[in-house]
Amino acid sequence: MSNSLLARLPMPVKLGVPLAAALLVAACSSSGSAAGAAASGATSASGSTSTTGTVITTASGSAGSFLTSSSGRALYLWVKDPMNKSVCSGACAGAWPPVVASGTVTASGGASASDLGTITRSDGTKQVTYDGHPLYYFVGDSNPGTDSGQGSNSFGAKWWLVAPSGSAITGTVTVSSSGSGSGSSPSPSSSSSGSGGGYGY
Repeated sequence: MSNSLLARLPMPVKLGVPLAAALLVAACSSSGSAAGAAASGATSASGSTSTTGTVITTASGSAGSFLTSSSGRALYLWVKDPMNKSVCSGACAGAWPPVVASGTVTASGGASASDLGTITRSDGTKQVTYDGHPLYYFVGDSNPGTDSGQGSNSFGAKWWLVAPSGSAITGTVTVSSSGSGSGSSPSPSSSSSGSGGGYGY
């Protein structure tokens, strides 16, 4: 705009021209960055939908193979639980955290996909089951490859490792150093204590 034309414009118009130009530039750049942010948000959202999910696998021990998490943590059943229901909550669930279903629950190693399932706990979370047994970790297992909860009688009933067949492993188990594997299935004890919640342990 020439100086002579600018000199003839009223003062509010003189001030408005640069302000309008600045606003136009700002609007263009912010809409570009907003579009970029939206595109990047869409990318991250689509990338975050590909979750791995919960994997139930097996490890080898002196009695054969037993169920573990994908990280090698031993998984237990509690004989007080009825079929497809957990009665372990509060302090019990603090000591024996439920195996929570995340994404798709899949089987690996010697675990059978057809034996996997989920139940809804009283707090609304989904817990993984195997052959109808709700599965748990034990807080006393210091790291993967330990099974210090085996045979515990805490909270009024026994806790046992789970064989790939879905049966309780009721003997002492020494975990082999080879970690996860496909060792032969252990021979679950056939002895009955009468407190198995319908399982006959």
